[in-house]
Amino acid sequence: MTKRARPGAAGAGGPGSEPLTGDVLVRIRGLVPSLQPAEQRVAAVALSDPAAAARLSSTALAEQARTSVTTVMRFCRAVGLANYPQLRLALAGAAAREDAHSAERLRASGDISEQDTLAQIVDKIIYNEARALEETGAALDLDILELAVRAIANARRIDVFGVGASGFVGQDLHQKLHRIGLMAFIWTDAHAALTAAALLGKGDVAVAISHSGATVDTVDPLQAAAERGATTIAITNFAGSLLTRYADLVLTTAVREMPLRSGSTASRIAQLAVIDCLFVGVAQRSYDRASEALARTFGVVHQRRPHSPSRRTAANEANEQQ
Repeated sequence: MTKRARPGAAGAGGPGSEPLTGDVLVRIRGLVPSLQPAEQRVAAVALSDPAAAARLSSTALAEQARTSVTTVMRFCRAVGLANYPQLRLALAGAAAREDAHSAERLRASGDISEQDTLAQIVDKIIYNEARALEETGAALDLDILELAVRAIANARRIDVFGVGASGFVGQDLHQKLHRIGLMAFIWTDAHAALTAAALLGKGDVAVAISHSGATVDTVDPLQAAAERGATTIAITNFAGSLLTRYADLVLTTAVREMPLRSGSTASRIAQLAVIDCLFVGVAQRSYDRASEALARTFGVVHQRRPHSPSRRTAANEANEQQ
């Protein structure tokens, strides 16, 4: 496995590659942090009105972005397209898909305002969270997911790093892996995470979860794990973020966050969807063993429920002995 791919390299294609599948707008949003300032201006023009940008020549797009045609070409390669005609086609396709959602978007797009009714708030939250799941699924690189599944399934131990909201997602992954008998740990404290990472090595896997990909308390332990030779996996919304510099494998979500909903549940829901795909893929590789482990762990917890048959039997036996 090639170690430490450049930010955004996984599944990015490159010069001479086939046009990207999925939504090019999702990919552009994810790569914005890693682009040069002039390239970011090109991205801003493309994202603000994809349909209009698709109709522009490379020269006209460069003028709108206050940059050069060379920078536009470099931007095309950065998002995994071989040339400008491919970018125009991708933007036109993305615009058509956006138009298909126009009725919903008119009702539910935009950030929540002071004037919104409670019904409008619900509409906007549900719409944006549903779109986050749809776009995350469409953008998920199945080849990278398969490599991540294989790495975790064969790992000696798996350490998961995440803080804040991403820490809750990490706890979910840890619990799932632990329930099927894998040696998994979750670290949400920065010092504890660094300590754990320092003990990793070849044959181990480190999974770092960060929506922004810029959280130092998550980046640092992944870097330490990478330096120790562990296989590193990043789950983030931004394929060009700092976190991905230390990841062998990058799994991206596709969440459009609004100012009032920064750090919203949409990002966590998208992360949890990726976690579920990862876990089920791992469990499927040892189907019988995983099924048995899940049944056993469910059974022992179920016995603690007040109305479970085994608990009633135990209580009856205790009463009879008195």
